[in-house]
Amino acid sequence: MADSTQCGCPDVDAEKCVRVAVITLSDTRGKAEDRSGDRVASLLEEAGHVVANRFWLTDDLDGLKDCLRQLKSDETVESIVTTGGTGIAPRDLAIEAIESMLDVSLPGFGETFRSISYAEIGPKAMLSRATAGRMGTKVLFALPGSTGAVTTGMTQCVLPILRHAVSLATR
Repeated sequence: MADSTQCGCPDVDAEKCVRVAVITLSDTRGKAEDRSGDRVASLLEEAGHVVANRFWLTDDLDGLKDCLRQLKSDETVESIVTTGGTGIAPRDLAIEAIESMLDVSLPGFGETFRSISYAEIGPKAMLSRATAGRMGTKVLFALPGSTGAVTTGMTQCVLPILRHAVSLATR
């Protein structure tokens, strides 16, 4: 599989800078300890995108929904990447909040992420509920909280389709 961040479609600007909000969900990590959110931000910037905003939230259903509602109407943001809260622990509520806000889900994103992760870490990959979809005109990607999973998700799943997905969502 190519690791290119270009989709090759003639109607998608291969140089377009996408403005992305990054949300870290954790009860134990704040701004100073957020290696996964930092990794998302650095991979976005290395690919020529802009981190438009960063948020650090606890694993709280209502807090995440409020943040997503604000971002849905924020014209300076075209995409959202979350990290954390995608597992099966009682406090992992990101997916419930995110799925309730999506207009369109992209089940292939989570399936692909888990398939790639399975090749890397084995059966534990099945415990991830990583997902993606469209919320209004924003494309949202929900990744696990580990730095390894974020690296895999960003390089193998998010960055190769980000420009194309945003182009489709904003038509």
